[in-house]
Amino acid sequence: MKTLFKSAILATSLMLGSAAQPVLAQSSGPVVQGLAVANLDAVIANSNAFRTAQQQRPVTYKAQLDQAEARRKQIEAQLNPMVTKFNTDSKASSPNQQLLAQQAQQIQQIQQSGQQELQTILQPVAMSEAYVNEQIEDKLDQAVKNAMNKKKVSLLLSPQAVLAVNAQAYNLNQDILNELNTLIPAAQLVPPQGWEPRQVREARAAQAAQQGQAGSGVSAGPQPQGR
Repeated sequence: MKTLFKSAILATSLMLGSAAQPVLAQSSGPVVQGLAVANLDAVIANSNAFRTAQQQRPVTYKAQLDQAEARRKQIEAQLNPMVTKFNTDSKASSPNQQLLAQQAQQIQQIQQSGQQELQTILQPVAMSEAYVNEQIEDKLDQAVKNAMNKKKVSLLLSPQAVLAVNAQAYNLNQDILNELNTLIPAAQLVPPQGWEPRQVREARAAQAAQQGQAGSGVSAGPQPQGR
């Protein structure tokens, strides 16, 4: 009960850029010809476009972030006395279990509605983050191909795969990062009106395709043949 709205607080801190970013690991073992290792998540997080957006976002979306923080404090102030009373009542010699259940339910309802409210306030910030990430991801595949071609790499593995097989290979992180920074030196911070993340667009397209198939009235069963 004491750690209320951890997810919302964490989301705010991430949007403010206070969370530690993955560090690009450098190669320490012998180079294996044609084989390389890359942590693509770390490459994205260390790209110029991502870092610049992280610095700009708290300024561009200061109103939403301030509003979310103020509202979080209000909800926390509302809940703290209720949580204190619940803890006190639960320690009574003969606690009223029915009353405790009602108190717990009320606290949970306020928590859930508060989280939804904070998510709504911070939605423009989350959309900005998704928009920037998608722009970078759209260039990542080409950056990987460019780096592999320049280093004559034919097989690229993730760090997890390397750990699994105990292999030591050339680390391609910095090479991919250099290519990514060239392909997308900066990203647009604010998504255009009506923009939706790729997952939403794909889900909407799949749903539309299913509805189209259902509405076509095509039957898969055998057709009667005339004599």
